[in-house]
Amino acid sequence: MHAWLCTTPTGVDALEWTELPTPEPKAGEVLVEIKAASLNFPDLLIVQNKYQMKPPLPFVPGSEYAGVVRAVGEGVTHLQVGQNVASLTGTGGFGSHVIAPAAACLPLPEDFPLVDAAAFIMTYATSFHALMDRAQLQAGETVLVLGAAGGVGTAAIQIAKAAGARVIAAASSDEKCALCQSLGADATINYSSTDLREALKAATGGKGPDVVYDPVGGDLAEPAFRSIAWRGRYLVVGFAAGPIPALPWNLALLKGASLVGVFWGEFQRREPKANAAMMATLLDWYQEGRIKPVIDSTMDLSQLPAAYERMGSRAVMGKLVLTR
Repeated sequence: MHAWLCTTPTGVDALEWTELPTPEPKAGEVLVEIKAASLNFPDLLIVQNKYQMKPPLPFVPGSEYAGVVRAVGEGVTHLQVGQNVASLTGTGGFGSHVIAPAAACLPLPEDFPLVDAAAFIMTYATSFHALMDRAQLQAGETVLVLGAAGGVGTAAIQIAKAAGARVIAAASSDEKCALCQSLGADATINYSSTDLREALKAATGGKGPDVVYDPVGGDLAEPAFRSIAWRGRYLVVGFAAGPIPALPWNLALLKGASLVGVFWGEFQRREPKANAAMMATLLDWYQEGRIKPVIDSTMDLSQLPAAYERMGSRAVMGKLVLTR
């Protein structure tokens, strides 16, 4: 097998395309031949040694991928050789093969394209867990999605619309706002050229959004929280902007608002039955056409450094997928 190997987490330039022994699956594991792997923001942080999970060196980055089961370990009965699966294991995706826990593999319907499958689990599981579980989103409520043209943002727009909510999508350019509108957003805000608070007042008649979905953090957090509706829920999803914001706690008091943490990975680990039910719902929604990953572009796996550069420049809308 071959893979992009990180021996020193000093950045993308330290990755090397390396030939490695093809491993054999142990009990409870499967060998997956990778056909597609998506690039997520944590994949950039992890090779810079900036992510909360720090795998032992050396490691193969690539958190999310889809492919074909080529071998199964002892005790694996729900997966068969030749079956298409998607998985999110944190590492291992940017190579030709990977060993994955069988329990972490999502069996795919035959008509599920592998490029879509590689861009499915992280964004839709995060967004569904955030909106439907943590925020308890109700039909008719208004959701503000920050960073709305990114992977989790585009997933959040689709899930909120499928749940019957009104969506205000906020992004950093007119092009990104147009993408959000094409996905069903009821209103858009370009926060690079428009005052976020004033735009939210206008878009909600002064009431503010019931739910704020925030994978960005940074300078957008405080104006968004100041704009939230009475009994609003502010979803802390991530910090793509870099800085972790410090919010005045009196804002939560004055609005009767909740600051709600979203950590899908830990939810998956602690509540596997609830997570499995959620993933089954998401597969149904995909097959019904209610959700579909937004694919920015596909690139060959050999172009991983260029793909990282595109992601680092904030140019990606939806998901960038590497194929082989």
